[in-house]
Amino acid sequence: MAASRSSSRPKSGRTSARRRQRSVRVTVAVALLAVATVAVLLSLPTQSPALLSVSAVTAIVLGWAALRIVWTEVLQSRRENAADRAAAANAYRSLFTERAAEHAEFTTAMTERLATATLAERELQGALVKTQADLAAVVVRAEGAEAELATARARVGELEESIEVLRAEVLSGISVEDLVAFDEKLAETVARAAGKHADEVAKLA
Repeated sequence: MAASRSSSRPKSGRTSARRRQRSVRVTVAVALLAVATVAVLLSLPTQSPALLSVSAVTAIVLGWAALRIVWTEVLQSRRENAADRAAAANAYRSLFTERAAEHAEFTTAMTERLATATLAERELQGALVKTQADLAAVVVRAEGAEAELATARARVGELEESIEVLRAEVLSGISVEDLVAFDEKLAETVARAAGKHADEVAKLA
């Protein structure tokens, strides 16, 4: 911003100098034409061939001098306008190049951020799918363990019913000692079955 201000100040100074120079040249050209006109007007009443000739030559010379001055001013104005247009074109080209570089940098940064966000989203989706799969596997295992436990409980119930029936049948024809020995053996068998069932349940869990 400071550079643009500093560059605009000399430009405004050059513009004012050009205007003053142009004003001086135009003034000189008008003055020459005025002198030529006055010389011709003053020589007409005299009707002197010498004065008329001198005034005519003077008017022609001053007229061409004024034309030369004006033409020089026109050419210089064209050159200055062309230089101004070239400077403006260069400034616009520089500004366009700078804006294009900024746009490319911004586009690259946004593309990288979008790629990073997309990658993070995919990773989160993969983690979510894996977690859901693990949860489903745990649920399936829990359901299987519950089914095995229910089956084991049903077997224990059937075994207890069989034991009660067998005990009722045996009580009618054995002595007390045989009954005690049978109860101990039966308790040992039930304990073994319960321990085996507990091991199976632990393996399933």
